[in-house]
Amino acid sequence: MSAPDLPPTDDIRVLLVDDQDLFREGVRVIVDAQPGMRVVGTAADGLEAISVAEETAPDVVLMDLRMPEMDGVEATRQLLAPERAARRQQVLRVVVLTTFDLDDRAAAAIRYGASGFLLKDTTPQQLAEAIRTVATGNAVIAPQDLTRLLDRTFDAPRTPPPPYLALTDKEREIFAAVARGLSNTEVAGVVHLSESTVKTHVGAILRKLGLRDRVQIVVFAHEHGLLS
Repeated sequence: MSAPDLPPTDDIRVLLVDDQDLFREGVRVIVDAQPGMRVVGTAADGLEAISVAEETAPDVVLMDLRMPEMDGVEATRQLLAPERAARRQQVLRVVVLTTFDLDDRAAAAIRYGASGFLLKDTTPQQLAEAIRTVATGNAVIAPQDLTRLLDRTFDAPRTPPPPYLALTDKEREIFAAVARGLSNTEVAGVVHLSESTVKTHVGAILRKLGLRDRVQIVVFAHEHGLLS
């Protein structure tokens, strides 16, 4: 385990979680070489990751899925659990790392709140871009890939939950567009509103449904059978 002191800067703080020492060190070198981000800790399994995250307060966790002691799915679930998130002073984002495209474990981690997944053979540039993307609250998974993942993990449509029924007609229209993977710019063209107004509506939808980000809107829509 390595948990150096937090840097006195506004850098994006990154925690690396993987059971392979060589892979962790390689990713550390890549991340530390990027402007505006720094590795603040490493862990060799999910159980250790939870402890190091408490010590180092990372902004982004790069989480391997297959590890001893506790795998990345369970570690993601625990790190992003509402009761633990409520005790933090900052928002924590998780990106899962996998060697398998469209991994069912990746789908489970996303259901627990991960902001997307990356293949382990991604390029240094793609890795850096992904960290910056999730740090700003966006996802690092293509909408079509997320749909393919989630279509394999949910059963038949269910009755919409009360929080969804409490959305306004316009909010439901925007919800449906976001759930299909549209960006704010694309949603604005569909619902004939300004992009800033769409952004405000998306924020209201997230608050009303108790969701973390746009990825969770897609998950919510699949989970409750709200996609036509």
